[in-house]
Amino acid sequence: MDISTIDQAYGQLQSEFQDVAKSVQALAEKLQTAAQAGNADAREWLLDLKQIALDIKDEQVQAGALLQALHQYVAESHQQLQQQIPQYQQMPQGGLGGRGGMLGGLLGGGFGRAIEMGAGIGLGEDLINSIF
Repeated sequence: MDISTIDQAYGQLQSEFQDVAKSVQALAEKLQTAAQAGNADAREWLLDLKQIALDIKDEQVQAGALLQALHQYVAESHQQLQQQIPQYQQMPQGGLGGRGGMLGGLLGGGFGRAIEMGAGIGLGEDLINSIF
């Protein structure tokens, strides 16, 4: 698996999380409209949707934690490799690669930069609060 494939998969994951947020938002708006129009069931369904949104958010936070743990593992492995095998950095063809090899490329890719910055990819508190 190359860095561009990882970045592409991460981008797709972000897109899927955004789709979930849009779907939850759209359903919440419909339920809010129905509740304001006097539908007694809509208020309860809105509370159910809030619980679902919170559960989705928890799942996405856990997915983010997993991605951060994987990124940290790769970063530490890369650092150990750089310390243990310095002669590879001096090889004529770049040894570990021009950007530090596969691990260095991963750390410098879109996924690596996003995880380092703590990029959120899920339902945020602001979305949940704005819906409910």
